[in-house]
Amino acid sequence: MTRYSSLKALLAVISGAIILGACSSQPEPQQKSPYGFPETKTVNQTDNYHGTIVADPYRWLENLNSDEVEQWVNRQNTFSTPSLQQLPAYSELKQRLTELWNYKKIGTPFQYANRYFYFANDGLQSQDILYTMTALDSAPEIVIDPNKLSEDGTLSLARIQVSPNAKYIAYSVSEKGSDWNHIRVKNIESGDVLSERIEGVKFSNVAWLPNENGFYYSRYPQHANGKYDDSEPVSVYFHRIGRSQKDDELIFALPEQPSWNPYPEVTHDGRYLLINVSSGYDANAVFSRPLSEDGAPFTGLLTKWDGQYDYVTSHNSKLLFRTTAQAPRGRVIAIDMSDTGDNNWSEIIPENTHTLTSVSAVNGQLFAHYLQNAHSRVGIFNQQGQLLQELALPGIGTVSGFNGSPSADDTFFNFSGFTEPGKIYRYQVEQQRTTLWQEVEFPAELEPYETHQVIYESKDGTEIPMFLVHSESVELDGTNPTLLYGYGGFNISLTPEFKADRIAWLEMGGVLAIPNLRGGGEFGEQWHQAGTKANKQTVFDDFIAAAEWLIKNNYTNRDKLAIHGRSNGGLLVGATMTQRPELFAAAIPTVGVLDMLRYHLPNANARGWGSEFGLSENADEFAALYEYSPVHNTKAGTCYPATLVTTANNDNRVAPWHSYKFAAALQANQSCDNPVLLNVETRAGHGAGTPTWMKIESAAEKWAFLHKELNVNKEKRSSASQ
Repeated sequence: MTRYSSLKALLAVISGAIILGACSSQPEPQQKSPYGFPETKTVNQTDNYHGTIVADPYRWLENLNSDEVEQWVNRQNTFSTPSLQQLPAYSELKQRLTELWNYKKIGTPFQYANRYFYFANDGLQSQDILYTMTALDSAPEIVIDPNKLSEDGTLSLARIQVSPNAKYIAYSVSEKGSDWNHIRVKNIESGDVLSERIEGVKFSNVAWLPNENGFYYSRYPQHANGKYDDSEPVSVYFHRIGRSQKDDELIFALPEQPSWNPYPEVTHDGRYLLINVSSGYDANAVFSRPLSEDGAPFTGLLTKWDGQYDYVTSHNSKLLFRTTAQAPRGRVIAIDMSDTGDNNWSEIIPENTHTLTSVSAVNGQLFAHYLQNAHSRVGIFNQQGQLLQELALPGIGTVSGFNGSPSADDTFFNFSGFTEPGKIYRYQVEQQRTTLWQEVEFPAELEPYETHQVIYESKDGTEIPMFLVHSESVELDGTNPTLLYGYGGFNISLTPEFKADRIAWLEMGGVLAIPNLRGGGEFGEQWHQAGTKANKQTVFDDFIAAAEWLIKNNYTNRDKLAIHGRSNGGLLVGATMTQRPELFAAAIPTVGVLDMLRYHLPNANARGWGSEFGLSENADEFAALYEYSPVHNTKAGTCYPATLVTTANNDNRVAPWHSYKFAAALQANQSCDNPVLLNVETRAGHGAGTPTWMKIESAAEKWAFLHKELNVNKEKRSSASQ
């Protein structure tokens, strides 16, 4: 995590836009909380944003490396953890969640050369294990067992990439959920882990050469003190197998464009190195160079920044991309690399009425994944764009998979839903035949629960779809404990997804409500843009309207209604509960973005969110951010819902000080008996790589909190689980 002081050079560029006030060394006196919350000092920190003076009394909590902040976090945990784990329902829920999690989980296989690979977990293992097979009926062999990397399961695999002929696997290891990871390489044939260890990496893929002698990757710059600096953009390097990282060759950098981050891709035919340059979440650029011409300059292949371009595959001399350019719901185009003219592209799959979210290529066929009202449809095309068939799916759910080598003989996909733990299908490309390969056996009855969609109107009259999941026996008497979960941002779609902890919620007699808010990707780029920057309030209006619909239609009432969201969804919860505190009984913002005036300061990745939120450095965008920023919109004398703020001190994606400052402000301003708890996991990050035992403990705390605050009826809970 890079603190604010490391970005003074950046702020100097925009001097005059924000004038920073001095932080007082003397804390302001603060009366002891009448509700028993740990005391939090305040400081005399003010900032001048375009003429508006903004107080920031909890600025000191941003100093994550200080002993003082560590002690404050310890006091918060000492207050919150016993409060949660001594709740009457906690032990029972933890036992039930352990039972629900204890089933064999199998990931969707993918094929490279003569090997199949898949992840699996026997049930309660901390991390999933990567296996390989030389045939579908052969005995699996372990490739990587992350559980052996640490005693407590907090070392995990961030990502993997098998080399084209399946000789090697490059894998990234993360510690305690950190986005920082290091790349290792293993010889799959011999089982030997090679000597190389590549540091300074976040989010980077690995792009192997066709001959497997090395790969391209992206990393952050390293300073003289040996530390890598994520306040600056990444650059692309080439690593040759058997050499030290210090010998890696710089391939591509954009020092004149500090907000642009390049990542490498080698085309499937092995002819081109592509550089995907990202800056924000609505558009990107692509540069190219023939692999045979080392040292040649890169050519701007797609540089208009007019949409998203995702490489799909290569076919003859053409490169195929999924794009939103001139097609907000997505289409597939081909660029003829043998033609240098202005009209060297053609349309392969035109824009549809449904949203095209991704395209995979296997053995000459294109698997196009669409969303229809936020659930999956899959069309299979040839590389000329002719529809061969639409995949028959067993119901409303989400499809994932179609991964692996483009030259594979067959491919696999998974179908799951809110109450469907997963069916894995094998698709044989030449025969165009689908067969069931594996089906998950879940240790609980799922038939009593149903999923359906409703449509409600938001504040401006826009129709918003919402999934509802609950027991078939639910009564619309306005008394059901209801969890409203949302996200609404970054072009991310909320589709039917199976989670074991949600089954425990349903067994409690709970209703699960998930609206497809604007800002997401369910209905294309226009839907996404309708919830960004100056339009962000639209997302909160959509969420509030969902809550009001649930109450009006007798699913629940305000004393039985809770809201939950993670990351950008944590912002959603924070903004909604500060705007309409009387509407909810409980709120759980998790790893949330909550200080909207300073969110962009920790690192270059966070600054890239400017395309989503806007930046406080810009006067008009500051006004919109200040209007809803949760940290800045808590008000003294307000009765806020019972609130459980959760984060992790190893989260270097959304800095944990967002949650620290929000919890401190809520605790200071709370005017009623509702609790405000801050629970900080000291061995995790933003969420990826969290070990199973930690997930169970966290879910038990969350449901026990809602069990108490929503006053869950034990008799109704028991009947729902039968």
